[in-house]
Amino acid sequence: MILYILRHGIAEDAPPGGDDGARKLTPKGRDKMKVEAAGIKRLQIHFDAILTSPLARAAETAEIVASGLGNSNAPQVMPALATGVPPTEVVQALRPFAKHNHVMAVGHEPQLSSLASLLLTGSADGLHVDLKKGGMIAIEVGQRGNGELRFMLSARQLRRLRK
Repeated sequence: MILYILRHGIAEDAPPGGDDGARKLTPKGRDKMKVEAAGIKRLQIHFDAILTSPLARAAETAEIVASGLGNSNAPQVMPALATGVPPTEVVQALRPFAKHNHVMAVGHEPQLSSLASLLLTGSADGLHVDLKKGGMIAIEVGQRGNGELRFMLSARQLRRLRK
């Protein structure tokens, strides 16, 4: 399976004492994600599953990508992709999807970087990854859970691909 790890787009600031989970993408964040989705489409990947954190900004990002790709599979909420869940639990939650060829996981930092590090080095802190908003990492995951980096693209690079 190739796991495509996508960080959510630019989101609203959390109001003081507000619900972090309710933060949505800003209008600029939505517009940029639509262009990034067009860039992802140019990669000609058919996602067997698009998984998303239950938090609004990630779910909205996943919807934009699915729509931009014309993906027939609606994004599925995976609670393990919420903030604060250890990457080892995310790996466990991803196991049922191992039979698929291409799976996208949309979530948050620093969890996604820790997940990438765990898959690539065997340790959640074995590799420093700086995944910016809208950035995507592709990791080919072997049967034993070990991973091989296929690519890492910034949001800007994904937007440039659409041309």
